[in-house]
Amino acid sequence: MSTTELDFDSCYRAVAARDARFDGRFYTAVTTTRIYCRPVCPARTPTSRNVRFYRHAASAEAAGFRPCKRCRPELSPGDPGWDHRGDLVGRALRLIDEGAADDGGITRLAGRLHITERHLHRLFAAELGVGPLAVVRTKRLLLAKQLLTETGLPISDVAFAAGFGSVRQFNATMKETYGFTPGELRATAGRAASGNALTLRLHRREPYEAGALMRFLAARAIPGLERADEISYSRAVPQGTITLTPLPDHVRLDVTLDDTRHLARVVARARRLLDLDADPAAISDALGATALAPLVAARPGLRVPGAWDGFEAAVRAVIGQQISVAGARTILGRLTARAGRTAGGEISGAIGAIGAAGGAGEVNCTGANGTRAGGTGAGGPNLLFPTAADLAEADLAGLGLTGRRVTTLRALAAKVAGGEIDLDGAQEPAEAVARLLEVPGIGPWTAGYIALRALRDPDAWPRGDLGLRRAMVSLGIPEDHIERWRPWRAYAALHLWSSE
Repeated sequence: MSTTELDFDSCYRAVAARDARFDGRFYTAVTTTRIYCRPVCPARTPTSRNVRFYRHAASAEAAGFRPCKRCRPELSPGDPGWDHRGDLVGRALRLIDEGAADDGGITRLAGRLHITERHLHRLFAAELGVGPLAVVRTKRLLLAKQLLTETGLPISDVAFAAGFGSVRQFNATMKETYGFTPGELRATAGRAASGNALTLRLHRREPYEAGALMRFLAARAIPGLERADEISYSRAVPQGTITLTPLPDHVRLDVTLDDTRHLARVVARARRLLDLDADPAAISDALGATALAPLVAARPGLRVPGAWDGFEAAVRAVIGQQISVAGARTILGRLTARAGRTAGGEISGAIGAIGAAGGAGEVNCTGANGTRAGGTGAGGPNLLFPTAADLAEADLAGLGLTGRRVTTLRALAAKVAGGEIDLDGAQEPAEAVARLLEVPGIGPWTAGYIALRALRDPDAWPRGDLGLRRAMVSLGIPEDHIERWRPWRAYAALHLWSSE
């Protein structure tokens, strides 16, 4: 949807009703105050003649409006329209969220999308009314505003965490755009400086079925890398750890990082892992009019579990072919202990054996640096999943993998490491699936599962999945109904899996 497609009357009715379904879909700018707000802002509804509507926060800021301090636009859930789009603008926005433009700028962003900067600018101008650089700047400012308001992170660390190149640039940009300096905002928030541990609120649309999602992640938690139960999910990330805890009206993100420049990527990946930008109302309306109606009514806020890393999700799918969840979990634990790195960046080089499949999932081994590599010990997760480059060179013997699986993993790793397959948002989903199907040992089920979790395709369908077949037979749903669930077949799959 472009900026010209916003219907004024529909937007104004949503603002007057403070309709949470539209939160993140557009922003309301008031010409008399020069402030822009979320549709759910508790302030008095402005007179219609003083209102302008913008598709993206960057468009409002480019027009000279500042974010509201009451409703705080930085807390808006992401627009599901962008989150589910596989076109160039949607993919570019996801890469910006992950900080892809912070290191190499717009040149690197355009390069990952395999287009020119000029073409990228034309696309953004047509869709959003502003160029990609304005979107990057707004993303940085809103993240910085949240960090200044919610955490005690030192202002210099906030600047680098948000993607600014220097504290001076940060101060000047915030003063020019918002009319106040970081220090002035920090003073009004009353936050004292703290260490490298911080907590952020991640908002979502209601309803949100956290229990089913957390159980899904817990059943598949890789020893040494993750720890999860129905209450929270923790994992090691580059140079730190995170914990995600669903609460009644938001998800709490607890982060410890040695380098805060990773924070933007952490926030973006956490949101996608827990599918926080989904639109449950639209999904329920579509699937609730089909044979899935009883399942949708029972769990209207069901989400599709995402993936922290696209390559990791692909390896999970390959190893999970035709074996139990518990068996796959054990092999993945062995693989991570063998080829993964510690959170500090060293190759783990773990030795020893892993507990039997289906047990407590404890990694009974010690890393090269003498630290325990287990995911159930007091120290918590401390291993990173191997990169494609590391896995391509790793010794995969003795892990419980068949020769055919080893061949598939090596071919997949080589294609991802070589840039032929991009599973982290830059490649168009259909193209990525086509490239995956060229890998020996990857068929429609595996590619569909990867598209569902890693590529965030809302219409992905793991064709041939036995669990889905059993559920459909049990519910008396014919095969031809699968087409009726478009464009939300991924959510239909979750409803069916959850019904077993």
